[in-house]
Amino acid sequence: MSDAGEQPGSPAAGTPAAGTPVAVFRGSRRASAEAGLVLEARGVSYESVWMDGEFVLLVAAAAAGTAREELTRYALERRAPRPAPRPFVPFAGSGIGIVVYASVLMLVAYLNGIQAFNADWLAAGSLNARAGAEWWRAFTALTLHLDQAHLLGNLLFGGGIGLLAGRAFGPGIAWASILAAGALADYLEMLISPPAHRSAGASTAVFAALGLLVGFAWRHGLTLREQFKYRWGPLFAGVCLLGMLGAGDEHVDVLAHVLGFLTGTALGWLYSRLRIPRSRSVRVQAGAASAALALLALAWLLALRH
Repeated sequence: MSDAGEQPGSPAAGTPAAGTPVAVFRGSRRASAEAGLVLEARGVSYESVWMDGEFVLLVAAAAAGTAREELTRYALERRAPRPAPRPFVPFAGSGIGIVVYASVLMLVAYLNGIQAFNADWLAAGSLNARAGAEWWRAFTALTLHLDQAHLLGNLLFGGGIGLLAGRAFGPGIAWASILAAGALADYLEMLISPPAHRSAGASTAVFAALGLLVGFAWRHGLTLREQFKYRWGPLFAGVCLLGMLGAGDEHVDVLAHVLGFLTGTALGWLYSRLRIPRSRSVRVQAGAASAALALLALAWLLALRH
């Protein structure tokens, strides 16, 4: 912050009387607003006034020393060289995850349509608030859809967001995480919904995938020079997408969308916070994918037997 005029941390001339405001910064509107954010972050009250062709930040005399110290630290931090960010190398095989995702949804839709094994798949696997003990419904409901339009929408949006998640975590870990977050959201919905509530659809998992990306991108431990928008930008973008895509008419299960987004965000935040390694091992990725498919198959086996 190198605007002309008094620099942050420069001593004021003379000793001001008690209660007399002291100028701690002079500069342009943008620079003074930035300096004001620094003071606000440190709990220092200030007043911005226009004086002699520039903006001046005034603080109480008792707080002048603290204000100058914080502004000086901020200015030094800005001038310090920043470490070069590590280049992001996307995972390969994201398309495989999309193919498996689409295949599972279309296979279940076909089996439901022909009433395979003489079973009503929609009744057996849909979310049912009266059947909170039937945990498998939290998984099977993610693969069911009420009509072709419902299925097509989740194939398109889920494929697009899942592709990004696969590039960020690898297809196996990404889709296993999406399934886990989506199922957790479904189970929570069963516990808190009215007894008559019924629901089905992969949209809960789609918003869990969106939340997974948002939570992972939500940065932590930022320094003073990191702008507010860089910390909260991913979360704000995710909430906006949730509002645009997750709300609708009375047939849209908004609660499921919100819960899916929240559980996905929490899981992504946990991955980022704990710095869980993103394994590029084919064995690890294949193992995660196999475990997810096996759990989904077990859930359907239990659903069709009850």
